[in-house]
Amino acid sequence: MVVTADAPLRGGSKNNNNYGPDVSIIIVNYNTRQLTLDCLASVYKSITSFQYELIVVDNASHDGTVEAIRDAYPEVRMIANRDNTGFAVANNQAMEIAKGRYILLLNSDTVVQTDTLEIMIGFMDRHPEMGASGCKVILPDGSLDKACKRGFPTPSASFYYAFGISRMFPDRPKFNQYQLGHLSPDDEYPVDCLVGAFMLVRRETIDQVGGLDETFFMYGEDIDWCYRIKEAGWGIYYYPRTYIVHYKGGSARRKPMKIIYEFHRAMWVFHRKHYAKRYGLLTNTAVWLGISLKFSLSLISNKLVRPGPQKESASGHTAAVHETSSEVKT
Repeated sequence: MVVTADAPLRGGSKNNNNYGPDVSIIIVNYNTRQLTLDCLASVYKSITSFQYELIVVDNASHDGTVEAIRDAYPEVRMIANRDNTGFAVANNQAMEIAKGRYILLLNSDTVVQTDTLEIMIGFMDRHPEMGASGCKVILPDGSLDKACKRGFPTPSASFYYAFGISRMFPDRPKFNQYQLGHLSPDDEYPVDCLVGAFMLVRRETIDQVGGLDETFFMYGEDIDWCYRIKEAGWGIYYYPRTYIVHYKGGSARRKPMKIIYEFHRAMWVFHRKHYAKRYGLLTNTAVWLGISLKFSLSLISNKLVRPGPQKESASGHTAAVHETSSEVKT
């Protein structure tokens, strides 16, 4: 691991922390050079009175990302790993050196608006009871990235979602516990969990609950983090007064076995960690069988997809994945 030296702070003159920036923005990269450069450019266009620092963790890219960022943005603090450590480990590495009173997890394939930092940090300052918050996340076609506001994937919530019952009854809260489809994406409200593509977390909250669970390689780590944040008594809030654009990959290309395996492994890890002790043998067995069945069907359907050109994501795998890196559907 190679870490660059401290860099001057960016942003406005308002700083409520005499010992560092208001927010440390963490971006994990793996062979997404242009996406990451675009993301950084959007941050530097921010109009904000708050001060920020940028930390990029590169997971052993071989596309010249490290050199490109150092040339274009020498003030960025860079952690250059010699191996692909995964999403959770990389973010934790950055949190260890971050100096901000807030930590912002920001995907490399996102673009923030000029007012995003100002609005979101201002919201957190006004609501000290909130441990984490997220803004609206939209896809390039303007549709909502539904992972940005979710309930926890309990067995019942996952059942209603997986079998399409939530789509049959979109206005019934009982059947929309996971993606909260019955709630308007333009309204603000408390939620169970946010998406790791944009998650603003209070430093005191992290000091209390710890960083991301490194058991998760690239799926489910943000849901697990939100679960622990709420368990510790902090609020989590969806605040769509600003938005980011998330350039996710499509779903029409074949996925590597690693992607499919980690996606389904995260489902079981999350259930085993947080729910297994609450339910009996019958429910836990049903969950395990459901995950196994879904894993098998995913492998079969993936074999039927014609392979195509793929771009690798910040976590170290191809970007041609329909599910976000945080959606855990049991």
